[in-house]
Amino acid sequence: MKIMDIPFYNRPGFKLTRNGVQSLDDAELLSIIFGVGSKDENAIELSNRLLKKYNLNKLENLSVKELAKECKWDFNKALQLLSLVEICKRYNKLVNNGFSTIIKSSKDVYNLFFNELSSLKKEKVIGLYLDTKNKIIKKEVLGIGILDSSLIHPRELFREAIKESAKSVILVHNHPSGDANPSEDDINLTKNLIEASNLMGINFLDHVVIGKNCFYSFKDDRIVRV
Repeated sequence: MKIMDIPFYNRPGFKLTRNGVQSLDDAELLSIIFGVGSKDENAIELSNRLLKKYNLNKLENLSVKELAKECKWDFNKALQLLSLVEICKRYNKLVNNGFSTIIKSSKDVYNLFFNELSSLKKEKVIGLYLDTKNKIIKKEVLGIGILDSSLIHPRELFREAIKESAKSVILVHNHPSGDANPSEDDINLTKNLIEASNLMGINFLDHVVIGKNCFYSFKDDRIVRV
């Protein structure tokens, strides 16, 4: 059966347009990516056959040649499918690294960076950049070493904010000693960052210090108003 022989209201493209992408099953989604099938099977039939034989999680283990053979030696379809798998893997990597996460509190920041920062022997300074809904759009390592004015300058934090069109920024760093209480340098740096944010019109939401099984938030403690 050709796609054109299917009633228009049951075709994947129409269903997606009318009901949204969530209304399609895996085979229908894959058929849209393929576009067309072969002379022996339409795109939906091809997609169903591939998914029934391999499942989504096994397709990435196939080579281009193996996939092309499954697609009746259509190398374009094999390349489309492997490209789709790789895009999904890269997206999952972003999600696992915190991207698309919405930051609602300092605890969210701590949970996000605890594994990365709590056991380091040197201080690591990270800028966290958020959109208008406080969703992470980027994180950037700004320096490694003792946190003071020589290691991190406000321009280092806000340069990336401007580049990424971020609405808000959060500074995160660790204390190798395990004590999350802020040092005098931490306090002075935070004051400088607040002043810079007011001048630049970019929200400075918080400065979070990660210790061993603990953290400190300038916003929560209100020693410095953020």
